[in-house]
Amino acid sequence: MSNLHSNVDSVSRLAEEIISGRRMGRTDDMSVLLSADIEELCSGADAIRKAFCGDKVDLCTIVNGRSGRCSEDCKFCAQSCHYRTNAEEYPFMDVEEILEEGRQNEAAGIHRYSIVTAGRSIKGKDLEQALTAYRRLQEESSMKLCASHGLQTLEEFQQMKDAGAERCHCNIETSRRYFPFVCTTHTYDDKIENIRRAKEAGLEVCSGGIIGMGETWEDRVDMALSLAELEIDSIPLNILRPIPGTPFEELPPISNEDVLRTVAIFRYINPTAWIRMAAGRGQFTDGGAKLFQSGANAAITGDMLTTTGTSIADDIEMFKQLGYEL
Repeated sequence: MSNLHSNVDSVSRLAEEIISGRRMGRTDDMSVLLSADIEELCSGADAIRKAFCGDKVDLCTIVNGRSGRCSEDCKFCAQSCHYRTNAEEYPFMDVEEILEEGRQNEAAGIHRYSIVTAGRSIKGKDLEQALTAYRRLQEESSMKLCASHGLQTLEEFQQMKDAGAERCHCNIETSRRYFPFVCTTHTYDDKIENIRRAKEAGLEVCSGGIIGMGETWEDRVDMALSLAELEIDSIPLNILRPIPGTPFEELPPISNEDVLRTVAIFRYINPTAWIRMAAGRGQFTDGGAKLFQSGANAAITGDMLTTTGTSIADDIEMFKQLGYEL
């Protein structure tokens, strides 16, 4: 039997074992995931997704509640004050504007809405405005609410939960090994401790990262394993869109096949999570339908902070065509 057929058999069998209860960890040989035929790998990931998550899809949108002038030096980000990118800059939005955007998204069929703010954290008046927005959204809409505000204290996370936020967003971005090549103004451990504080406050956690930043396959596998160990509920995967003016502006784009392999690997390692496609999905000509047949089952949609390259209406139609239940 050829190596290809051996890998196909192995990855199909591995999918069946995961459906039967096996979980992959750091002592497992991951080479089969990296060498398997891409179609067979994605087919197995789709079977795992169906077994554990069914055909439900989770769509969310985000509002950029405070933009630019961020103190952190994340090398992928247009909003860092360390780089010249011509990113829009404005203070915390008026609460009524946030509510109006939320109403429009809910009317368009969105289930989940997140307020995102640039900066290391939010404090003082900005925190009070965010809490007011969460209270109003909880009272006036049926959407689930998410908070993405950087590094916060346990008390601040508890305040957000009490105000109506259900989930905290805090990407670990990449592997522990590669993180210092991405950001130096905070650490990987700062991220991990932030996630643990959010969980202690009773919040679910949405945490993933970006692929195509120059990391290795081993880094991608390590990130998937770390998220499994943290028992993350929702894993957003972004495809780097190199932004002029940032240190990553000249990085070559990651191929669609490598994106599909990454998504499938994340499903094998995180069989029960929402795997949520975020920025960069527009590099697929059809809105990324193949991604949702390769392990992904959630998405950030619309034209807010994250450049998805898709519209809410187009995404809803795509998911219906794929047989997903909105």
